[in-house]
Amino acid sequence: MSRGLPTARILVIEAGPAAPDDLGINVPGRKGSTLGTRLDWNFTTVPQEGLRGRVVGANRGKVLGGSSALNLLCWDRAATVEYDAWADAGNRGWDWEAMQAAMLRSEQYVGGPPGSGTAGPVRALVNRVVPAHQAAWIPTLDRAFGIPENKDSLNGNPIGASLQPSSIDPAHYNRSYSTNAYLPLAGRNLDVLTDTLVSQVLLRGSGSKGSEMIATGVLLANGTTVSARREVILSAGTFQSPLLLELSGIGQPGLLTSANITPVVPLPGVGENLADHVRVQASYLLPSGATSFDILRHNTSYAAAELAKWLAGDASLYDYTASGFLFANWAQVLGPDGAARLRDRAAAELAGSTHPADRAKLLHLADRRVPQLEVIFSDGYTGVKGYPAPGTPLYGRNFFTLIAGLMHPLARGSVHLNASTVRGRGGGAAAVAKPVIDPRYGASAYDVAALVEAAKFLRRLALAPPLRQAWEAEYEPGPEAVGGGAGDDEWRAFVRNTTLSIFHPTGTCSMLPRADGGVVDARLVVYGTRNLRVVDASVVPVQISAHIQTAVYGIAERAAEIIVREAERRAC
Repeated sequence: MSRGLPTARILVIEAGPAAPDDLGINVPGRKGSTLGTRLDWNFTTVPQEGLRGRVVGANRGKVLGGSSALNLLCWDRAATVEYDAWADAGNRGWDWEAMQAAMLRSEQYVGGPPGSGTAGPVRALVNRVVPAHQAAWIPTLDRAFGIPENKDSLNGNPIGASLQPSSIDPAHYNRSYSTNAYLPLAGRNLDVLTDTLVSQVLLRGSGSKGSEMIATGVLLANGTTVSARREVILSAGTFQSPLLLELSGIGQPGLLTSANITPVVPLPGVGENLADHVRVQASYLLPSGATSFDILRHNTSYAAAELAKWLAGDASLYDYTASGFLFANWAQVLGPDGAARLRDRAAAELAGSTHPADRAKLLHLADRRVPQLEVIFSDGYTGVKGYPAPGTPLYGRNFFTLIAGLMHPLARGSVHLNASTVRGRGGGAAAVAKPVIDPRYGASAYDVAALVEAAKFLRRLALAPPLRQAWEAEYEPGPEAVGGGAGDDEWRAFVRNTTLSIFHPTGTCSMLPRADGGVVDARLVVYGTRNLRVVDASVVPVQISAHIQTAVYGIAERAAEIIVREAERRAC
């Protein structure tokens, strides 16, 4: 946008710091280490009744680059028809063809198949560190389940087993993300203001009855006003873009009034339609003497030597990111009868719903081109049970983990301001306005049934040769939690006790018709306003079967294209 509008002045305001040299961001193998730190908003959900009252982490990046600086670097795409569903929901120009072109503009996939992006600012590659025990991944899925390898999974057909790329720059094998990929390309007309919290968007009427509101700038938490001549763009993410709209008087009138905020634009869809991928996992103990990524957690001298290699630009275990992936439909996992039972359960649960997201999910369930389950082969231990404590027999041993993600959960939740903490604080509300996040994990009977099947599939997958030869014992859930002859009640207990987020929240400022609960139109302009846009994952109307990073870059590329084109038309 900076290049496309060279005469405009653009200001990026970021609540967190710039951290270009932070090793937790830059070192691929330190992914996840920044969660819970100063670079994270450290949000949590409200207690989730469907998960036995557990509070689940809802991590988001509080740093220049946002969550692209904190994510796990996965770089993939969903099925063609899933993006087409966005257009079918009333968003002309947001189909696969348009989104694919936008996503390719952001991408430079080093060593990718024909048709990959080759000139974009964000680098991606298949990781050069492949664990020895991962060699059984693709053969097991092919021989035991008839799921073949897919070597071109980013081109609209993700079904199959594959080695997926990560957002890594091969020059020094560091994370490639929005700050080090896009910011160096900006012109002198773009300024960045870090460590600065925005409290609300400033709005005024245009003078005529029933007219659209005009965004004139933003109020900072310190009381400073920043004026905007053309428009204001919110890119605060799925949890905070709706929060800022509500703090600005845009949202559900009853909620705003309860917080002593004057409703300016009544928009019931703000903060609704929250969707997220959820996961369960199973971990397996490697034979004695085998090494996994766990060695970096229990052998400090080895970890220091590997970090020194990374800092010197040499190949290192700290290069590692997961590359073994499966995207499958239910028929591939459960057979046609099992898939039909889940589909019937979903249809019964959504009977009578007219929401576009619900209609799309039912269509996706019936379409074998659309993945319903993701499984990641992750080297090292990941789970809820916890890595063995020092002094216990298994401390110092090594594991691998199979992570199953549900791609199209039926549960739709919400995120809103907390009226009791915001009330009476005026422009300082943003400083205390942690959102009330309720994804409703486990509230859908279909979701729980699907996660039970996903968890059982992980065990079947681990027991299938040749993968079975790679491990010694199941650590999580383990026979003490879920025995070999366990019924669905035991599996349901495991699911409710261990389900977590994969950190892909979307939908709370949905790009949908206003009558369907939409918050922004196909130009990403907030309904009831003339020049206030939202550009982030919150506009996604229907969750996709992919990690959302590439889609968010695609949305940003599309937004820049739209904004520049509209500015050029005004200038004519």
